[in-house]
Amino acid sequence: MAHYAFLDENNIVMDVIVGIDETELIDGLDPETWYGNFRGQTCKRTSYNGNIRKNYAGIGFTYDAIRDAFIPPKPFNSWLLNESTCLWESPKPYPTDGFSYSWNESTLAWEIMDFSEAIGAIEN
Repeated sequence: MAHYAFLDENNIVMDVIVGIDETELIDGLDPETWYGNFRGQTCKRTSYNGNIRKNYAGIGFTYDAIRDAFIPPKPFNSWLLNESTCLWESPKPYPTDGFSYSWNESTLAWEIMDFSEAIGAIEN
């Protein structure tokens, strides 16, 4: 079984389905073409393990034809696209001290999420 993403006119993923294997033909057509014709939308194969098109397509992802990749929505304006993975990365690396952090776009910094956890670590 293979997975297929259906795109709108702006190459935004609207739906993802499980379909026949990509090597099988339907009425002499490859599955991308057949499914696309059947639904009247552009159809692109996607893969859970990222073997094709960089990332598994999700609803709201964008298909970039130049990169031949599915790119998730940009989480914050300051984040940059990693060209090799086609994933968004923060301008500062995620801290590796074992605490949980969330990104604060207004300060462009990672902020600790559980303050009691941090206070306990400092007190010890």
